[in-house]
Amino acid sequence: MSELLLDVRGLEAGYGSTRALFGIDLQVSAGSITALLGANGAGKTTTLRALCGLIRRQGSVTLAGQRIEGMATEDIVRLGVAHVPDGRGTFTGLTTEENLRMGACTRRDKAGVREDFERFYEYFPRLKERRHQQAGTLSGGEQQMLAIARALMLRPRLLLLDEPSFGLAPLMVQEIFRIMGRIRESQNVAILLVEQNASLALELADTAYLLETGRIVLAGTAAAVRSNDAVRSAYLGGDQAI
Repeated sequence: MSELLLDVRGLEAGYGSTRALFGIDLQVSAGSITALLGANGAGKTTTLRALCGLIRRQGSVTLAGQRIEGMATEDIVRLGVAHVPDGRGTFTGLTTEENLRMGACTRRDKAGVREDFERFYEYFPRLKERRHQQAGTLSGGEQQMLAIARALMLRPRLLLLDEPSFGLAPLMVQEIFRIMGRIRESQNVAILLVEQNASLALELADTAYLLETGRIVLAGTAAAVRSNDAVRSAYLGGDQAI
């Protein structure tokens, strides 16, 4: 059995006086991919923001045995949690290579940083071709690749990935998901994946959770969730994305 990396118990969060999460529990094992599914407004993005301290939250969040729910975002990052938000969040005025260097700004192992540059340029050859190009002039798919590579330059233990397929052409989505599977295998990084395309997410993931109006209503292996009649009817029928 894989070692438990992230253990979330009774997580509550919201915006102002509006609550969006109502005591959710979830776990992510080291080196695994966990999909967090649900309709728009279910609380998926809120969950990722709460885990990395971007919004106020209550409950217990444990990373590798250490409680982190009271920590500031920058301290959570230093413990090895990287967040790729929806909308990608690249520094559009910087070049591709400068964006990647920003991802490694907390590291002091220069040799390791150089190795990671070459590794991620191998994973994402388009980025190598555009290493001196301003990020704001890249295509949407290339910016998504850059956002993922920049987060991985941190050498995280946990990658929080929000809607990586949003707005991208199907062929680009397939390429990004293929690379994500390769990264998980080679880097041993755990991924908590929020994804609108339930079919793709469940193909890639080991385990999955289904959120409805801020509550976990289904959890299990990705295969079990995929075969659930309610999930198939509501989210997978006719290749419906969520």
